[in-house]
Amino acid sequence: MKDRVLILGGRGRIGSAVANDILTYTEAQITITGRSPETGKAVSLSSGGREQFLVLDLTEVDKLREAIAQSDLVIHCAGPFHYRDTQVLEICIEQGVNYLDVSDHRSYTNKALNLHEKAVDAGVTAIINTGIFPGISNSLVRQGIEQFDVAEKIHLSYLVSGSGGAGVTVMRTTFLGLQHSFQAWINGEWRLIQPYSDREDINFPQPFGVSGVYWFDMPETITLPYSFPTVKTVITKFGSIPDFYNHLTWIAAHIFPKWLMQRRYMIEFLSHVSHSMTDFTNIFTGIGVAVRAEVTGKKDGETVVYASTLLHNNTAVASGIGTGSIAKLLLEGKLKRPGVSPVEAVLTTELFTQIMQERQIQINSQWVKL
Repeated sequence: MKDRVLILGGRGRIGSAVANDILTYTEAQITITGRSPETGKAVSLSSGGREQFLVLDLTEVDKLREAIAQSDLVIHCAGPFHYRDTQVLEICIEQGVNYLDVSDHRSYTNKALNLHEKAVDAGVTAIINTGIFPGISNSLVRQGIEQFDVAEKIHLSYLVSGSGGAGVTVMRTTFLGLQHSFQAWINGEWRLIQPYSDREDINFPQPFGVSGVYWFDMPETITLPYSFPTVKTVITKFGSIPDFYNHLTWIAAHIFPKWLMQRRYMIEFLSHVSHSMTDFTNIFTGIGVAVRAEVTGKKDGETVVYASTLLHNNTAVASGIGTGSIAKLLLEGKLKRPGVSPVEAVLTTELFTQIMQERQIQINSQWVKL
């Protein structure tokens, strides 16, 4: 019998990319969900009947529980995760079904990690924060960490062109990330950071070039210090192309009244306006992504930097690769790790290298002396 994969939110841009990766690299039968029959009309007929659509709202708990019980793997792509509870994960643990998600906010990450022992007891492998960032980015960090005698600092820089090929949900995620200050691990202590502050100009590979990135609240800011205890500093920064989007986002983070940015109607307004703008600028900038992971530490008595970069011409597709490739490993039984874990704690560098090569994703790494 074929493996059965349930993808919640599977008609979104990210969910669709995850489904496409799984259909391409496995023989699994996929069920994707959406809240209305209209969203199911776009289900591809080229999958040989391996893809079907289920009308499902996450508030329909009995229907959700039934769908999970009929699955071998559940992939949660129904963001934004700022608003999500862990109901899906809890049902997976109850039913003994493995779980992945593309979650990208620390509030959800913390709630999910609190279920670790329950997942261990149930024998369920639950891997959170898969995708491109967080996700592939975390594995780039692990690969870098393993090059050192002692790793001390992690600096992650993310750059997205236009919309990145994603939908309005990702725009919501961006503006939701501007609402509050957040804790970051700096010089061995937790410090409060203002979102979209402290611009740095990073030299990304072409076609991106030198571009600005800013502090942004990401779950790897809290998971990486625990996954790699010798590290004393973890920096996560994000930027957009064209650069004027960075300035508009800075204004939203620092000039707009905080009470206004915390209203859902304002988030919706900004998200839809931004998505409309990127529909136009995508023509000129593309929808690609660049990830740069720098690890600083001691190697043979010297302090050096190991820098890795990864590029892709479609951010949503890259996210689909990150999650889809891990789904394949889970279905093949190559990634059994009961508990709830961020991707960097589970995926070995050997397996990471294998799945990136399988998908012809090139990673460029180099040593940089200070």
